[in-house]
Amino acid sequence: MMKRLLMLIVAVSFAVGPVAPALAVNPGSSAYGDGPGCGLGAQIFNQKAILHQVLAATTNGTVGNQTFGITTGTLGCTNNGKFASNEHATLFANLNFENLSQEMAQGGGEHLASLATLMGVPAEQQPAFFAMTQEKYTTLIQSGETTPAAMLKALHETMAAHPVLAKVSLAR
Repeated sequence: MMKRLLMLIVAVSFAVGPVAPALAVNPGSSAYGDGPGCGLGAQIFNQKAILHQVLAATTNGTVGNQTFGITTGTLGCTNNGKFASNEHATLFANLNFENLSQEMAQGGGEHLASLATLMGVPAEQQPAFFAMTQEKYTTLIQSGETTPAAMLKALHETMAAHPVLAKVSLAR
């Protein structure tokens, strides 16, 4: 079914190809925005005409490939590494939550240093990161209901308010 739909979309695009200049958008105009973004549809129908944008968006939605393109940096999508580094930090926090909790209370340790690196905290700012986690421990690790995800969310919020670490938080 998906294959037939994709073939239909491709066939329609070739059929309306000669009509496309009549539907084209002025290259300097942003009347239709930036289009469907990236993905297989944007690769196949990479013109600013509204018909091509609709076909591209339909293809992307039908085939469901934009997520793959964004996470891998393929299909015309850019991947600046934020997704991967956030996912690595989340995975690390899930696997090492107890150790991270202890090291935050102590103000340092190898697990906390690894988390700081995964979060993009430069080595010269890690002492400030360690001190902040120790100082704000009760906010970051709330008794009873704490999960690694809640801890990371609180950590990002606390970093954003920190005079030195806010720059790291904003860069992410």
